[in-house]
Amino acid sequence: MSTSNLEEKIHLAYAKKLESADKRIVGAVQECELDIKEMSFQDIKEITTTIVSLETLSLESDLNELLEKKEAIERALEKKHDELQNSKYEIFNVLEEQFSSSEYALSKLHQVKLQSIDLYNILSEMVESAIITALEKDTDGDIIESTTEVIKEITFEAIKEGSLNTIRVRKILSTILMTAIDVADAMPNRADKILKSTLRGMRSGLIKSIDRFKKRLAFMPMEAKHILIEDYDTIIEDLNQTDTLFSQVVSTQAIQCNEPIKTILTKLNKEMSYDLEELVHISKETAEVMRERFSSFAKIAVKKADIALNSPKAKEAKRMGTQAWGVAKVALGSAIKSAKNAIDK
Repeated sequence: MSTSNLEEKIHLAYAKKLESADKRIVGAVQECELDIKEMSFQDIKEITTTIVSLETLSLESDLNELLEKKEAIERALEKKHDELQNSKYEIFNVLEEQFSSSEYALSKLHQVKLQSIDLYNILSEMVESAIITALEKDTDGDIIESTTEVIKEITFEAIKEGSLNTIRVRKILSTILMTAIDVADAMPNRADKILKSTLRGMRSGLIKSIDRFKKRLAFMPMEAKHILIEDYDTIIEDLNQTDTLFSQVVSTQAIQCNEPIKTILTKLNKEMSYDLEELVHISKETAEVMRERFSSFAKIAVKKADIALNSPKAKEAKRMGTQAWGVAKVALGSAIKSAKNAIDK
């Protein structure tokens, strides 16, 4: 039987407007007047596709309507997000002029800026600016030391105020490296030094962040300790694989690069795999401090809520802690600004 005849028969069956979906489907199949044993693949496909289309017509319409609304909301959200970020940029631009007479005050203001403006949006711009500035100020052809130091501080400032979980740290390191790759790709003659200093800076910044976390463990308030214990296993696991995380970030980005950059990153990653002892040491040391500090806070004891845990302060601390971990699950949506365009300008 021809396809058009099958469709017509099914539509005629549905025109009867039977209330039960089962009855509509059975009636449509019977209307086709075909021997099930003799039906071809094309017949079955056409009958099934037509019935599914008719049965889900209303749902498809509702879904399309919601998708249109979703797209409109996303466009509005993106616009407002940009407006908010631009407003913050303008405020900080004015503040930077006011603090420009003091390098110390300006550096502190930049720390606040990093914490106030959308992290991933500003992070790539800071890295790009830092590398290009190092290149412009270079007089002896060696930018490794200066660039390493500035990438170290950027990495540290980006990581230190949030959780140390793998997802968040991976995003920060990936954002920094992707931006450095853009600059290196635009300046192939200096790509090796740009990428080498970036990786060294990232490693040092990560080490500094973990060391800071270790030192702060001793001064955490009661409420924060309970929050930490709830995520104890996750944090311990993440601390025990920081070297693997670092290497994976590099190898993942290398795969996506052109051949010259990929070769450089693969070589540097292999070299650094033998030079991550300090990172491994501080991570394991921090994990051990956690074990020692919270040995008395067994999970069973934590589940037995005490007065402190029921206080308004404790509830607020827990809420904030949950939000901090939730942020790490948000997909990185901001685009990395092209270093090539910046250099061309």
